[in-house]
Amino acid sequence: MNDINKMKAMSKDFENLLNEDYKETMKPKIKTTNPFSGQSILLTEDEHKLYNSIKELEEQEQYEPMQKAIDKFSRLNPKAYRVLVD
Repeated sequence: MNDINKMKAMSKDFENLLNEDYKETMKPKIKTTNPFSGQSILLTEDEHKLYNSIKELEEQEQYEPMQKAIDKFSRLNPKAYRVLVD
């Protein structure tokens, strides 16, 4: 592959990456508030579902699955984890 073709391929890869980032920013966000601190943060639909499952597991005193969900949430959105759970 010559240099021009390599540059075109890299350009296309970069364009695809930007499009994926753009798609992510265009997803609707759900404002979610920490009931203890009053701090709020915007979550994607998937993050919001996971946060709700954490709260439900906590209410049901199912601590082992709750901890697994918390671990996943903290990796998925560390900032939201610090605002809502930590």
